[in-house]
Amino acid sequence: MKKILLALDALSPDKAAVDFACYLAALTDSLLTGVFLENLVADQEPVLKKTAGAAYIKWDIDKDSKEYKEKCTKTEAHIAEFERACYVHNVRFSIHRDEGTPVAEVIRESRYADVLIVDADTSFNKRYEGVPSGFVRELLRDAECPVIIAPGDFYSIDELIFTYDNSKSAAFAMKQFTYLFPALSDKKVTVLQVNKSGAWQEDEKAGLRGWLQHNYSSIGFQALKGDEQDALFSFLSGRKNAFVIMGAYGRNALSRFFRESTADLIIKVITRPLFIAHL
Repeated sequence: MKKILLALDALSPDKAAVDFACYLAALTDSLLTGVFLENLVADQEPVLKKTAGAAYIKWDIDKDSKEYKEKCTKTEAHIAEFERACYVHNVRFSIHRDEGTPVAEVIRESRYADVLIVDADTSFNKRYEGVPSGFVRELLRDAECPVIIAPGDFYSIDELIFTYDNSKSAAFAMKQFTYLFPALSDKKVTVLQVNKSGAWQEDEKAGLRGWLQHNYSSIGFQALKGDEQDALFSFLSGRKNAFVIMGAYGRNALSRFFRESTADLIIKVITRPLFIAHL
């Protein structure tokens, strides 16, 4: 892996997300790009302009206002804090400031990155949206690289949990994670499945083991019986220092409209790093 993006609210960056991103950048010897997002489009207001002696009104940012200057001061302070964190972790870094529509800016940047890290609470809406925020939901759906939801706190990674539902997306996520993080090959691996029988199909299990053993040294399989969401919550809530890997975010557009995705619910309840990739 060569480049990690970290999406941050320029006015309220999450320190835990910065620390976690620095850990992964150091682990993989990657460049960490801090994308400081400023939703200035939402701050536009009627401003009096003059041209050729004539006055007119235009929707724009009043860069002479006290509020705008205060935001700039806060952003510069947060950028300095990010730089200090990178120096402490001995991480190569770059800074990118985006003043447009946050979600569109990050999605565009994700095309040129290996992975995108974001805190589940990140939002540019003045009203509380819950977890994950609407901003994060859009990133999970439309980002052009895998997305990692940063944990609320982080100590170490002792176990990798690959959630597997027999889908192409789940297999793709497993491979993407493995290719991006070869430095975690010595960690314990658990391949987790929830189904009606509570048992693995032996041919599927053998195929996965055959691939995984070329990349990991400690591999275990576990099947849970029952409702997918309940079973996953019970299993994951008891796991500390685990990195959870999932396939495609949510379901198709119609079912997502009526029902929350499993990923949404896991993000709300489980305070573990969560890697999500889709085809």
